[in-house]
Amino acid sequence: MQRRHVSLAVLAAIFIILLVLAPHVLLIVFAGILFAVFLHGGGDWIARKSGLPHGAGVGVFALVIVLLLVGAISAFAPAMSDQFDELTRQVPEAADNLRERVEDYSWGERLMERASPEGLFSSEGRSAAATAVTSTFGALGNAVIILFIGLYGAIAPSTYRSGVIALVAPSVRQRADEVLDTIGQTLRDWLAAQLMAMTVVGVLTGIGLWLIGIPLAFLLGLIAALFAFIPNIGPVIAAAPAVLLAIPEGLTVTLLVIGVYLAVQTIESYVITPLIQQEKVSLPPALIISAQLLLGVLFGLIGLALATPIAAVLMTLTREVYVADYLDREATATDLADVPLEDRQLG
Repeated sequence: MQRRHVSLAVLAAIFIILLVLAPHVLLIVFAGILFAVFLHGGGDWIARKSGLPHGAGVGVFALVIVLLLVGAISAFAPAMSDQFDELTRQVPEAADNLRERVEDYSWGERLMERASPEGLFSSEGRSAAATAVTSTFGALGNAVIILFIGLYGAIAPSTYRSGVIALVAPSVRQRADEVLDTIGQTLRDWLAAQLMAMTVVGVLTGIGLWLIGIPLAFLLGLIAALFAFIPNIGPVIAAAPAVLLAIPEGLTVTLLVIGVYLAVQTIESYVITPLIQQEKVSLPPALIISAQLLLGVLFGLIGLALATPIAAVLMTLTREVYVADYLDREATATDLADVPLEDRQLG
């Protein structure tokens, strides 16, 4: 067996072992790489425009992000705090109102009996609450890890890239470098398209809810923008608090709220995303939903959030390595075998 085959087999074996023993670690590392791609792209742009070294460009970009966040929090924190408090007060009230309406029907009463809140005070409920608290602290720790992976990866990407390339045989290192370039470009394109789509979704949702008189329109628009990071499923989750707030206002307002979310989702899916993806990355919708279903079931919210970029990377690897370097070469070899030996020698 050639060294190139052995080196690729070793890499595949390492990946499979990590996937079996510590799949969540792989997801956290991938999230860190995605954040590194984001910081690297912004830092590289600043470095090109200003003539600064790449590391300094990343530092300036990170500083700009921090300053923007601090400025936004300082400017909008009081209003957002009031709106968040109002949201936490109104949503439970709206949920209780919905419960009362459902209990007016016999089937609704039976449904509510099965979903009785007394279960929250059982041993199972206490265990679930403890798990939620633990998960919250775990999420904060994961966020810190992702932050540092992103910073180190963005400041000195060549260090880690060279380490990966060194693990394959010299005969395939140039091709490995090309594949890594293609994967990096795919992730940059996906991030750019996603950030643009999130901005449009948040703005349109906030304006639409404000026009029909829904309270907390700004906060609900922000929620819609954040959940738009998860295609297809995210908008459905983001619509839930707005619909709950609209139910006490009557059927007409509720239908208007649902109409706003459906209209924004339609514009995003059929106008904005296709226009963006003409220049960026395009993924089949069925593949995205399948990846979200699989990774959501296996790894929960983080798997759901990272399903689309993971699918983009896997599509790129399949196209570049399996199709281009394996299947297409077999076709070329077959065509060459049909050519007479003397013709091949002349060629």
